[in-house]
Amino acid sequence: MPLTTEEREKFLAGPHIGALSVDSGEAGRAPLTVPIWYAYEPGGELWIITERDSRKARLIAAAGRFSLMADQVTPRVRYVSVEGEVVSTRPTTDEELRAMVGRYLAPEAAAAYLRDVAPTFGPEVTIRMRPSRWLSADMGPGE
Repeated sequence: MPLTTEEREKFLAGPHIGALSVDSGEAGRAPLTVPIWYAYEPGGELWIITERDSRKARLIAAAGRFSLMADQVTPRVRYVSVEGEVVSTRPTTDEELRAMVGRYLAPEAAAAYLRDVAPTFGPEVTIRMRPSRWLSADMGPGE
C-alpha cells in the first residue's frame, strides 16, 4: 500500500542510507547506483554531498537529475523513492558537512570522522534535487 504524502516525506526525512541512481550516459551500461548519505526535510529539497570530481558528480551534472531510494526492513518493510531535477550544485560548506555527518554518526564518531576521514576527500560539492516523482510502499509488519 502506498504511503500518504505526509508518511513518505516523514520517512524520507529519516537517516536512512540512500541508494542513488543516475544515468551512466554510456550505451550498453546500466545506471550508476551507489549508497549515499542524504538529507531531506518535508516539503524541501533533498541534498547530497560528494567529491566534486567523482564519477557520480559528473554523471549527475550531465543528466541534470537523479533518483534516490531509501528503505527499511524492520520493524516493518517500507520504502520511498524520489526522482527529480538538480536545482543547484555548489561547493560544500563546513556547516553542511557537519550537519550531514551529524545526521548519521553519534557525536564522538562524527568528531572523529570530521577530524580523520573528511580531510582525505578532495573538494566536495552539495547537490540539491527537488523531488518531483515519488514511489512508496508500506508492506506491513516485518518479521
